[in-house]
Amino acid sequence: MPNPSRQFAIVLFLGASLSSLQASPGANVPWTTYDYVAGNMTNGGGATIIGPPTQLSGINATLTDTIQMEASGGQAVQLNGTGQYAQLTAQAAANSIVVRYCVPDTATGGGTNYTISLYTNGVFAQKLSLTSQYTWLYGSFPFVNTPSGSPRNFFDEVRLSGLTINPGDTVTIQEDAGDTAAFYVIDLVDLENVAPPLTAPANSLDVTTSPFNADTNGVIDATAALQSCVNVAANGGMTAWMPPGQYLITGTITLHNNGKIQGAGMWYTTLIGSPSLYNTSSSQRVRVNGNGNNISLSDFAITGFLNYRNDNEANDGLGGTYGTNSTISRIWVVHTKTGIWLENANGLVIDSCRLRNTIADGINLNTGMRGTIVTNCTTRSTGDDCFALWPESGSAQYVIGLNVFTHCTGQLAFLANGGAIYGAVSNRIEDCTFTDMPYGCGIYIAGTFPIGSGNAFSGTTVAQRCDLTRCGGRDPNGWSWRAALTIAPGSGGTFQNVTNVNINHINITNSLCYGVEVLNSSSSGVVSNVTMNLVNISNYGVQVAGVYGVWAGPWKGNNVAGSMNVEGLTVNGNAITSMPASGSDVVNQTPSTFTFNFVPAPVITPVASGNILQLLWPANYTGWTLQAQTNAPGDGISTNWGIVSGSTTTNQFSSPVDNTVGSEFFRLIDL
Repeated sequence: MPNPSRQFAIVLFLGASLSSLQASPGANVPWTTYDYVAGNMTNGGGATIIGPPTQLSGINATLTDTIQMEASGGQAVQLNGTGQYAQLTAQAAANSIVVRYCVPDTATGGGTNYTISLYTNGVFAQKLSLTSQYTWLYGSFPFVNTPSGSPRNFFDEVRLSGLTINPGDTVTIQEDAGDTAAFYVIDLVDLENVAPPLTAPANSLDVTTSPFNADTNGVIDATAALQSCVNVAANGGMTAWMPPGQYLITGTITLHNNGKIQGAGMWYTTLIGSPSLYNTSSSQRVRVNGNGNNISLSDFAITGFLNYRNDNEANDGLGGTYGTNSTISRIWVVHTKTGIWLENANGLVIDSCRLRNTIADGINLNTGMRGTIVTNCTTRSTGDDCFALWPESGSAQYVIGLNVFTHCTGQLAFLANGGAIYGAVSNRIEDCTFTDMPYGCGIYIAGTFPIGSGNAFSGTTVAQRCDLTRCGGRDPNGWSWRAALTIAPGSGGTFQNVTNVNINHINITNSLCYGVEVLNSSSSGVVSNVTMNLVNISNYGVQVAGVYGVWAGPWKGNNVAGSMNVEGLTVNGNAITSMPASGSDVVNQTPSTFTFNFVPAPVITPVASGNILQLLWPANYTGWTLQAQTNAPGDGISTNWGIVSGSTTTNQFSSPVDNTVGSEFFRLIDL
């Protein structure tokens, strides 16, 4: 009989392939990215290209971390002398720029400041201020600033607004005589056309007016003024409004019931920490915490100055508890420990946030998080998981589960993974893009961390409709090489086995090591009721030779146990319908304890006419009862399609079925 968690998706046009339905995963962002690998950024004046990283002979070969490992696509433009440059031609109008760059550390660590020159259409625009004070970490986790051992965290970003860039204009990042770094590595450039600043919302209190009088120049401490404005506004059912400017914050801003803060936009309103205090006292950092219900944060940035990691210290950035009816929208967080680390919220929506250059996670949904929707958010250069769901032990007000990371993009973490789920009830990663994970997985579903009582995997955990590109690198901190997608149960204590997981419609491209792996993360581990359907692996082993497209094997001498159902798997264009007798595409090195169960995918012919959908099923699929759900508004779910082998089944929906390529698809779920 079919597995109860198996899913299919049908694109509504004749001859559709089940593996071709992937539709626009990742965040919908307002900027255009230019880099060397994409072919829309060039080098000149003698500038060189670094990368791609050299392929190693095997997983036991010595790997030294290099700058190109953390560059997008493994390549970037390096400037080594006056007149050398990276250049692009603008594809659309823009008034702002973000440059991701690497400049040298100092000999004793701690970094220093540099400049680089920006030109538009060959005319000098201005100097960009660069720094290495928040990059170049060394050794093993949690790393140190003093040069010792292998380095990582090479890249930072600088942003600038107020430019005028028209389509077809050239934008040049150039080393001039006054730019004195020993080298500059330009990885990518984002150009964005930022809308004008927002105006004060109705029913709001202005933090810059009496009696609050907050300074907007980032000079006079505005912590007390903002906290007072937030309190008064909440008591009156109003919003604390922050006009454009920089607000110096040296402590925690707490929002209780009905607390609301809105800025003029993430390019215009910034809560900025004190560089002189930030790394001397964890209590004097920028921290915005929720502590109630009906909280709203929107349209501002947070700039910290953290240059080390200590997990015994409180997180800065956004934290706390958000109860019910709360939202976090359009917040840009840089140089903090975590971007967003939350507990105890039910139905929270986190929308269109940017988390960059954090020392730890981008977004971590922790104890008591339920029904959270994280959507259209992006991370880059995080020092731990880009997006994580960790049901850690703690005082939980809600049963953790039913959370989703949807249409998000994670890039270039300098530790850990793109999307990670560590347990709890029916959490999902869907329609996401994870790229360039040189030290971890694109998607990681695992029992590797301690969890709270009752927070083991249950319901159905789902990873679906995601693209994983250049993921699956080597974590040197005891984990060795990872896969683009890893299933890793644990055992003993509060570690857990992995059960009730559905993985479907995943595209894995240029995996650095394995495409998919199943291994234990503790002394033993069990995988049960896990299905992997319609996974396409295009090229693997990019950074290390002698690995496999799909692999199950021992870790530190211990074997994984259990089984996984596999349906509709393709590796390098080859459909895999059974365990091969030999070869490297699919290898199980623990056959006495673990089994891959292969099921051929059905070939289903869809025919659409008006409101009618007909499906022609293959002869070998009998005894099915299914649901079909369209993504057209209002169509809902039509239940109980009795499937007769080799016949055509028909269902009618409330609106016409769009028959154009890629317009809609139906998810068919075996009941």
